[in-house]
Amino acid sequence: MDKTTSRTATLIIMALFGLQPMAFGAWLAMIPYIKDTLGLTNAQLAMAMIGQPLALIAVLQPASRIVSRVGPRRTFQMLLPVQTLIILTPFLATGIPTLFLSLVALGAVVAFMEVSLNTYAGRLEKASGEIIMSRCHGFWSLGVMVGSFCVTQLFGMGPVLAVILTAGISAGLGVLASTYLPRLAGQGDGTPTAKPQKLSQMPRVLFLIALFIFCVTLVEGAAMEWSAVYYADRWGADPATAGISVTVFAGFLAAGRFLGDWLNRKLGVRGVARFTICLTLIGLVLATVPSGVVFLFIGLAFMGLGTSIGFPLGISAAASLSDEHEAQNIATAAMIAMSSFLLGPPLIGFVAELTSLRGSYVLMIPVLLIALLLSRILPERESAAKETDSPSESHRQIT
Repeated sequence: MDKTTSRTATLIIMALFGLQPMAFGAWLAMIPYIKDTLGLTNAQLAMAMIGQPLALIAVLQPASRIVSRVGPRRTFQMLLPVQTLIILTPFLATGIPTLFLSLVALGAVVAFMEVSLNTYAGRLEKASGEIIMSRCHGFWSLGVMVGSFCVTQLFGMGPVLAVILTAGISAGLGVLASTYLPRLAGQGDGTPTAKPQKLSQMPRVLFLIALFIFCVTLVEGAAMEWSAVYYADRWGADPATAGISVTVFAGFLAAGRFLGDWLNRKLGVRGVARFTICLTLIGLVLATVPSGVVFLFIGLAFMGLGTSIGFPLGISAAASLSDEHEAQNIATAAMIAMSSFLLGPPLIGFVAELTSLRGSYVLMIPVLLIALLLSRILPERESAAKETDSPSESHRQIT
C-alpha cells in the first residue's frame, strides 16, 4: 500500500470513528433526563438498558457477514441516517417496555457500525503495517465526549432539539466522509468473502482475548452508562449538569486511546495492558472511597485512562489471528466482550437497589484483577522493522 493512500484511509476511518458515536454520547448524557421523565428507579432503568446490548450481541454475527459482503462504506451511508432517527425514539418512550424496544433498535444499528469500523481498521493495520487501532478508538471516545458535551450545552434549547442537531450533523458528515473511504482488498463491496468458520474451527486464544476485553469493557460500561446517575444520586446534580461526568470520563478515555499506540510501541501489548488496568483500579478507589465531587472526577479520569486500551488491544489481537476471517473474529470477540454491557446494567442497577451505586462500583475490582491475569495471553506485535523487511507477507494492496 502506498503511503498517500494509507494516510488517506487512516484519516478518514479515524474521522468516522469520531463521528459515528456522537449520537450515542448524546443519548448517554440524556439518561438522567429520561430516568426522571419516566419516573424510573435504578433497577427499572437497568432493565430497560438491557435492550441495547441484547440486540447488539444478537446482531453482531449476522452483521459481520453482511458487512463483509456489502462493505463498510455502504454500511455507513445506509445506517448513519437511520441511527439519527433511532436515537430520538427514547424520548417517545412511555415506560420500561417502549424504552427497552427503542434501545433494542439502537443496539442493532450500533452492531453494524462496530463491525464496519473495526473490520476496516483491523485490515488497514495489516495493510499499512502501522498501529492505529487505539487512536481510532480514541476518536470514538472523543465522539462520545463531544456528543455528550454538545447536548449538555444545548439542553436549554430543548433536549430533543439538542439531540437532533448533534446526531444529525455527525451523520451528515459521516456519510460524506464514507464516500471517500478507500476500498481495501477483501473489504467487501462485491469482493468474494471466505466461508464463515464454525465455532470448533475458531482459535481457542480468541475466546481468552474476548474474556479479557469483557472484563475491561464491564468496567468501562459501568462508568460510561452510570456515571451521570451516580453523580446525580450521590451529590444531587440536576439532569442538565449530571451529563458532565460522562464528558469527563469519555474525554480521558479518548486521551488514553490517543496515547495507546505510542504506549503499545514503548511497553508492548502486555505491558500497556497491565499498566492501564492498574490505573483503572486507582480510579475506582478514588471514585468510591473518598467523599467529594473532586475525587469522583479524578477517579473517572483515571478510569477513563485505564479502560481506554483494553478494547482496541483485544480487537487488534482478534484481527491478527486470520487474514480471511477478520470480520468474524472481530464480531466473535466483540459479541463475547460486549455481553458485559448486557450483564453490566442489571448488575449495577440491582446491586445499587440493595446497597448503592457506590457499592456496585466496588464490585468491579475483582473483575479487573481477572483482566490483569488474562493480559499475559495477548499476542505481542512483531516489530515494525520486521514488517518493513517483509512487505509481501504483512502488507495488503488497494484494489
